[in-house]
This record gives sequence, C-alpha cells and structure tokens, in this order.
Amino acid sequence: MKRLRAFLPLLVLIALGVALFFGGVLDRFDPHRIVQEEADLRAGILAHPLLAGLAQVGLMTLAIATGIPGAVVIVLAGGMLFGIVEGTLLSAIGTTLGALILFLASRSAFAQGTGKAPAMVERLRAGYAAYPVSYAMFLRLVPFFPFGGVTIALAGLGCPLWLFLLATATGGSVMIAFETALGAGLTETIAREGAVSLNLFTHRGVLLPVLGMAVLALGPIVLAQLRRKPKD
Repeated sequence: MKRLRAFLPLLVLIALGVALFFGGVLDRFDPHRIVQEEADLRAGILAHPLLAGLAQVGLMTLAIATGIPGAVVIVLAGGMLFGIVEGTLLSAIGTTLGALILFLASRSAFAQGTGKAPAMVERLRAGYAAYPVSYAMFLRLVPFFPFGGVTIALAGLGCPLWLFLLATATGGSVMIAFETALGAGLTETIAREGAVSLNLFTHRGVLLPVLGMAVLALGPIVLAQLRRKPKD
C-alpha cells in the first residue's frame, strides 16, 4: 500500500496526460486555428494581459507535468500571440514548473521502488554518475529526447533538485526560445504558404544551433577522456 501511494502522483499525472491527449485538447492550439482567431485572441490579451499570461504559464505547466505529446503547439501559440520575448518567458516558466511537478512525482515513485529501473535510466546511469552536470545539460539540450522521458530519467538517476532545475531552466529554455521564435513567424508563413507542418523543426537553422550547444555540454566529458592516458 505504501508503494502504491508513492506511485500514485505519477500515475495520476500520466493518466491525465493520456486523457488530455485523446480528448483532443491540443487541437485548440493548432497554428492554423490560432491564425483564424488571432484578432479576437489578441484583443483578449490586450484587455486582460495578466490573466492571459497566467493562462499561458498554466497551460504549459499542465502540458509538461502530464507529459502530453505535442505540447510544442502551446509554445508556438505563445510565440504567435505574445511575441518572442514575452512568449519565451511565459512558456519557459510554465515548462520549468511542469517539469518540477513531474520530477517530484517521479522521484517519489523511484524512492519507494525496489524493482529494476527503466532501460533508459540504466543506460545513462554510469555516464551520469561520472559527469552529472554535463549529462543533465546534454539531455535537456538534445531535442530528440522526449522532455517528459528525460525528466523521469533524471529523477530515476537521483539527480539533485538544484541540478535538475538548472538544466531545465537553461537547457530546456533554449528549445523554448527557438520554438517561440518559430511561432512568432508562423502567422506570416501561413498567410504566405497557406499551411505549415511540424517538419519545420527539422530545418537545419533550428537543429544545428541546438545540437551545437548539446555538444558543448559534453565538452567536460570529452576533455576528461582525452586527458586519460593509458597506463603502460
């Protein structure tokens, strides 16, 4: 019973994410729909700026905490409606808060678990133990790793709270900034091309800078390996 209580917060979050995803809640943030309703949405933001900002933060918090796939559309909507600077700030705050909730729920579950850790955690354990800061930053900077999966993995690895918050607030915010910037330009892009798809995230102008920062995060590991000379 004690172990079930420890897992309950994580199970509730995952179940809520599944319900939201299959309930089609993210359809409301489709960029094409945002463009159609942009005038009304902007008028609402101008009339209630504080409430609108809190709504963006709350939506991102809920999306990240529940691990719902496709939360990037909320970031794009933030860029389209709030602009790059404000949109990045609001989405980054929500992302950090949501990740913190999921991290604490996962850490509670792992603290009571006695079975074998998930495969992703086991594969990362040795490298993380040797270079915790570099690994945490690397996992947050590489866009191919699922955000929620990385959060749960870091909890399973025993990542301290300060390091998790540092990696999430910095590394996670980098991708938020790129996604928000893309969102800010989507209104013009849709007006010009008629439609867009999420394939735009595979553009080298987006991937190369992020991957470059991920490589920099691995710098200490590479340097340490180069300094190790084989013993005769």
